[in-house]
Amino acid sequence: MEEIEFIIEACEESMDSSIKYLEKALLNIRAGKASPSMLASVKLDYYGSLTSLSQISNINTPDAQTISVQPWEKDKLLDIEKAIMVANLGFNPMNNGESIIITIPPLTEERRRELVKIAKTEIEDAKISIRNSRKEANNEIKKSEVSLDQKSLSEKSIQDLTDKSISKIDQIYLIKEKEILSV
Repeated sequence: MEEIEFIIEACEESMDSSIKYLEKALLNIRAGKASPSMLASVKLDYYGSLTSLSQISNINTPDAQTISVQPWEKDKLLDIEKAIMVANLGFNPMNNGESIIITIPPLTEERRRELVKIAKTEIEDAKISIRNSRKEANNEIKKSEVSLDQKSLSEKSIQDLTDKSISKIDQIYLIKEKEILSV
């Protein structure tokens, strides 16, 4: 019995981590409005270790179309500018000697549709991950030495978890799609 509970808990944790990963991935899909999270993937060499931009600078959004990056050490401006370019986010950083300014261009209708497709791909990947978690858990249950009734109940619990997770993913997609398509 404990073995089954452990399998179900592990399955639930796996599904939750898939959803968390999806949410992080969707943060990188910008919807035309400036956000410090757009630079979350930018990392640079900081005294010998790869460090995220947010740990060596202050990132804020003075308005809906601008991101300002103010490093704590001015001599890192060129390194930060280069790291933003290398991250290939489609931004054109401007160095004014004090900070890096990034202007977010308004999205065209065509680009919005592309972003929705990218989001849909991330959604599908998350659903596949959820289904794989279900499959692994069901395989573990089949191997366990419990009664058929217990196996059946456990598989139903895992299917309920799967349905709940897929439903949550669909909700996340609807919110992101609305965010991307709203002008």
